[in-house]
Amino acid sequence: MKDLGPLAYFLGPEVHTNPSGIFLNQHKYTQDLITLAGLQDTSSVDTPLEVNTKYRRKEGDLLSDPTMYRQIVGSLNYLTITRLDISFAIQQVSQFMQAPRHLHLAVVCRIIRYLRGSPSRGLFFFPTGTSLRLVAYSDVDWAGCPNTRQSIKGWCMFLGDSLISRKSKKQDRVSKSSTESEYSAMSATCSKILWLRGLLAELGCVQSNPTPLHADNTSVIQIAANPIFHEHTKHIEVDCHSIQEVLDTRIISLPHVSTDLRITDVFTKAMT
Repeated sequence: MKDLGPLAYFLGPEVHTNPSGIFLNQHKYTQDLITLAGLQDTSSVDTPLEVNTKYRRKEGDLLSDPTMYRQIVGSLNYLTITRLDISFAIQQVSQFMQAPRHLHLAVVCRIIRYLRGSPSRGLFFFPTGTSLRLVAYSDVDWAGCPNTRQSIKGWCMFLGDSLISRKSKKQDRVSKSSTESEYSAMSATCSKILWLRGLLAELGCVQSNPTPLHADNTSVIQIAANPIFHEHTKHIEVDCHSIQEVLDTRIISLPHVSTDLRITDVFTKAMT
């Protein structure tokens, strides 16, 4: 074995360490991606997506050669390792990989222009004095996909002040209500919480208190706290039982979070 000194670069992410913590970004990777797209001389934009715009699968003309589209979107997906702010945007353009159109390529170019304005942005881990308590957030944009009416779920988890896990994804099934979609997202988040608590315990960071899973849907919280199921919840009883189990065993708690304070919006919708 050979000592190469402090880690500075590993498979794309750049590692910057100082007494305050560890900072990860993909500055060079971002610059190379901007050059690949041929947008190094374009102006930057403030957001990765236009607000209140829905992208449809069959809108506009097909690209004659989708190779570049697929290459750039694949590279952008890798960039989300340190750029959580583009997670929802990449989720949106990734669904058109099979038959991308000129309109979809324009959206990808906008994402690149957004990155051009902040190529050095990244993630800061374990600042001095931070706690090691696991905290989770979950949210859903009900029926948010205009092509399938599947809901778009997003969740993220922090260890202290450090973001260690996040997801932006369409749900597998169409939900008939916002409560159903919220429950599905919370159930998936609970599975991740269980896995992370086990991993942290193996690393000597035992979570002795329940992990707070913040949600803004009061109906979901009330159903979770009430073991009596009703006809309108029968079709989601599996998710209900799984959440109630971790709630009753004090693996999680369900604090309510105001809609104005939802940090998971960045994973479920275009932000201003």
